[in-house]
Amino acid sequence: MLKIQNLSVSYGPRRILHNISFEVQSGEVLALIGPNGAGKSTLIRAISGVIPYSGHVSTNGDDFALLSTMQRAKYIATVPQAVSLPPAYTVWETVLLGRTPYLGFLGQPSKKDEEIARQSLERVSAFSFAERRVGELSGGEQQRILLARALCQSTPILLLDEPTAHLDLQYQVSLLELVSELAHNDHLAVLVALHDLNLAAHYADRIALMVAGNIKAMGEPKDVLQPELIQEAYCLPVKVVQHPFLDLPWVLPSPK
Repeated sequence: MLKIQNLSVSYGPRRILHNISFEVQSGEVLALIGPNGAGKSTLIRAISGVIPYSGHVSTNGDDFALLSTMQRAKYIATVPQAVSLPPAYTVWETVLLGRTPYLGFLGQPSKKDEEIARQSLERVSAFSFAERRVGELSGGEQQRILLARALCQSTPILLLDEPTAHLDLQYQVSLLELVSELAHNDHLAVLVALHDLNLAAHYADRIALMVAGNIKAMGEPKDVLQPELIQEAYCLPVKVVQHPFLDLPWVLPSPK
């Protein structure tokens, strides 16, 4: 379980996140939605330890602020947004970096580490280009490699910041289906920031709506994706209808 208590982030005198508290359970996908500038990426970066924060981030009673970087890396793996990967590294070398927290004194990967790296690449359908240089890959392919590297860390908590941003529809669906499988079958606690409200409705167990550094609503998709909440958050008239095939809400721009 990932537990966030009174988490705040400030840049100088400007407060970006305001006393945010919530939990992500093992076996659950919680999606962060909200307009640009709401604080979704900042929240994920704070939880992952990239930027300083006040408050508490913990799992099973272990406060992450008291852990070393290597200890934290055994709890949380992150798929960041629009990161630049070392272009000269091969895909295999890049994914194997996910095993860094587990390497011994000499830093040499074991057969077990290599097997975990192979499985991680296979899970994102990328093992076929394991020997290619990262600089040769498309943005979508690099995003899949970032997910494979995160899986290679073998952590109980997975954070993803806009993981579908550079993917076409086929890979958006396959990636989010994999994320859902990791949560429900492998019992990971998954926190994912998404712009697409309908993808969030489809693949998240719960949704948190962020506006101006605060969580305005949290709950099941049908409870959060309400017209009045979405219209106020996005300053856009919308209509929420029943999905034609699934028991899910479907958000559509309201015609003028």
